[in-house]
Amino acid sequence: MPKLFAGWVLGVVCLGQLHAQVPVAAAPSVPERGLTGPHPDDDTFVMLRDASRLNDLARVDTYAARLQQYPLPSYVEYYRLKPRLASTSPDEIRSFLIRYQGSAIADRLRNDWLLELGRARDWVNFDQQLPLFVLNDDTQVRCYGLMSRVARGERVTEEARAALVNPQAYGDACNGLLVALAQANQFDVNDLLVQLRLAGETASTGPARRIATLLGASDAHAAQAVDFPALAMARGVGATRAEHEIYLVAISRMARSSLKLAAVALRKNLPLLSSQEQAIGWAVLAHAASLKLDPDAAEYWRNSAGAPLTAEQVQWKTRIALRQGDWKTVRSAIADMPAPLRSQSAWTYWQARAMQTDPASPPEAALALYQRIADQNNFYGQLALEELGQKISIPPPGPALTTEELVPVAANAGLRRAVKFFSLRLRPEGTREWNWELRKFSERELLAAAEFARRNEILDRMVHTSERTRTQFDYTQRFPSPHIELLSPTTNQLGLDKAWVYGLIRQESRFMTDARSSVGASGLMQVMPATAQYVARKIGLGDYVKDKLNDLHTNLVLGSNYMNMVLANAGGSQTLATAAYNAGPGRMRAWRATLSQPMEGAVFAESIPYMETRVYVKNVMANATNYAALFENRPQSLKARLGRVAPRTDAPSDLP
Repeated sequence: MPKLFAGWVLGVVCLGQLHAQVPVAAAPSVPERGLTGPHPDDDTFVMLRDASRLNDLARVDTYAARLQQYPLPSYVEYYRLKPRLASTSPDEIRSFLIRYQGSAIADRLRNDWLLELGRARDWVNFDQQLPLFVLNDDTQVRCYGLMSRVARGERVTEEARAALVNPQAYGDACNGLLVALAQANQFDVNDLLVQLRLAGETASTGPARRIATLLGASDAHAAQAVDFPALAMARGVGATRAEHEIYLVAISRMARSSLKLAAVALRKNLPLLSSQEQAIGWAVLAHAASLKLDPDAAEYWRNSAGAPLTAEQVQWKTRIALRQGDWKTVRSAIADMPAPLRSQSAWTYWQARAMQTDPASPPEAALALYQRIADQNNFYGQLALEELGQKISIPPPGPALTTEELVPVAANAGLRRAVKFFSLRLRPEGTREWNWELRKFSERELLAAAEFARRNEILDRMVHTSERTRTQFDYTQRFPSPHIELLSPTTNQLGLDKAWVYGLIRQESRFMTDARSSVGASGLMQVMPATAQYVARKIGLGDYVKDKLNDLHTNLVLGSNYMNMVLANAGGSQTLATAAYNAGPGRMRAWRATLSQPMEGAVFAESIPYMETRVYVKNVMANATNYAALFENRPQSLKARLGRVAPRTDAPSDLP
């Protein structure tokens, strides 16, 4: 984390290029003061937080006793209470909530308490607290809330169907809701079979077992279908509808590892299945084939006509149709999507494109869809803007921020707490405090808060905050270019597009110089240690050692050179090179090898099998288009940047 200039809130406020000495208004009367700068008990506070997370009550009490004068008393008390929620009296918890009413940490504790109340099935206290939960953004709390309503005899079937879509994240709350719905006859057999298919699709063994039991089938057979599909397939189709569905789960899981074996098994047993079950079988094969970009995927989707498709399946049916240029299927598949999914910018755009290929569709219908998303400065918003005959440009900035606008934001207690947390590398706490305050801000206050983040070198919060505005814009906040003096010599020497490099950095690290991924990627450009060694050896960086990967200049040099290498390996296609930077050159080459002819860059990006890489490529390319407009001060084309992705013709590379 770069040095944080939290002391700025007590001293100098800068306006653009003008520096004015301004006394900052006194902080509001809140319990927490003295948040600027280091404190002698900072290390103890961090240890308290870690002990609370581990439910180590002895250490919690020891550290809390040392922190009676620490400038964050609400958090000291929170970390003391959190591991004791199950045994603490409701009155003590309510006392905390009243004392810190309206704060981020009070809402956090209420979230924690609601989870504890739900686990205890204490619906009286739960129902009292749920309406007071401000953020109300916890899926488990949502499931407990629905469970409480089922216990009161309310019908929640439609809401439950919308909530129960990802068995991997069900936990106690959503699994309990599923059982409650079945026992109350609010979920019928068809609902439970949908849940069984989702469990198979997401390899969720626990939910699969539970659902099988609710269906009157063997939970052991359901678990076997998920974890050991070959054994489940060898056992056969079975006699009941539930057993048929368990067999199809086994087909689904087997298809992920061996599409050929799964297809042989399905074809062999088709006569034993109903017409809808046959269609479901083809759908699970089609889904697996789509994730492999297998040439048989389109045929499998045609065979699946009439199957009830999951959200993932219908999206992959659409993507394969896009790759085939089958606009009729694109139209029908998008029409079959649930309304919330269909309204997403991706499917709004492709629906409009499909309409334009239909002679019976009036031109204004497609234009209306483009206009619906053209003001969204994202991948599909940019593409829609181009379909309307415009290019991507930087909107004019609003009036410059004044001292009067900056001072109260700089004195905001919640933002100051956030800065303190960021200085301690407690990013979840800092982000929670920061975002809590943003809920109350006008657009001008958002821009001022983004400027405050810039002055404190918390650039990820600057970007996030500035992106919230809808009528006034500062693209130097949304698309900053820090350290350009360090980056430019390398990009200039390589002839590398600086807009593309910054588009990638913005996506990789949001300009956090100490960013580190769960797999070990480091720094602004999130370079993996093995990749860094390879690049250093190739470019003759003899003094490179692993410990220098987080050095800002070294990270930029290694990352930029690696981008240049993957770009050359991708034949100059930024679309392919971006995919390679995220997923690895080997996967990029495998995806490219599925092409028999050049493909529109946007179609290739949308049909990347890995969701992380698919989102990554779209974001990087949209970012780069904005940076180019900013750097060159002229409108840009995302379509031109995406280009067309051609089949590979040269020899494979040794890139890692």
